[in-house]
Amino acid sequence: MDGMLTALVTGGSRGIGRATVECLTDRGFRVAFTYKNSEELATELSARTGAVAIQADSGIEDDVVRAVRIAEERLGGSIDCLVNNAAVSSFSLFTDITTEEWNRMMTVNLTGAFLYTRAVIPGMIHKKHGRIINVSSMWGMVGAACEVHYATSKAALIGMTKSLAKELGPSGITVNAVCPGVIDTDMNSSLDDLTRSELMDSAALCRMGEPAEVARAIAFLASDEASFITGEIMNVSGGFIM
Repeated sequence: MDGMLTALVTGGSRGIGRATVECLTDRGFRVAFTYKNSEELATELSARTGAVAIQADSGIEDDVVRAVRIAEERLGGSIDCLVNNAAVSSFSLFTDITTEEWNRMMTVNLTGAFLYTRAVIPGMIHKKHGRIINVSSMWGMVGAACEVHYATSKAALIGMTKSLAKELGPSGITVNAVCPGVIDTDMNSSLDDLTRSELMDSAALCRMGEPAEVARAIAFLASDEASFITGEIMNVSGGFIM
């Protein structure tokens, strides 16, 4: 499309989301991003990139509706590209997962993506153009012991991606997912040295990924270069899974 495109990145203050905000602004998008608690990081990112920071909880419907409304007002139009990145994770044996933990995981990781997507679709359909990119996980592709709730939420995102791609294709909207491997983010900062070493050894590239490497994959899917790609599940794991 002609003109400057708009993008909304959920969970954009840290990690992959932060790198995505930086990458998309560098490539000329007008960007808004949400954050839940990291106000200082969000303020710094906004000041440096010009992106609009919006405090919102992805698990609360009223917050999502408000965030999309603010993003559209501040960016000067409906959202062209939505990156559903906001997520939580935790490690637990399946029998130790509480109902509250399960529900919170599904609410943020899956229902949040549903709510944001539902909110931006009318504008995309009106323009007959849009990019929806869901940040899943390689664990959503192959499963993960002691992360059943996390892997389940990410696998469900893959099902949502493929189904929505079929539904929205006639409207000129592409829907894709990226599945990061072990990325050097705050989410993985709690891993001990032995675990980190074992995970790196399991990847063909023998290292952890950088958030910017995932962000560049997202930016590609957001670009016109990916105009004929939809329903795709892009593995960005450094060869951890093949």
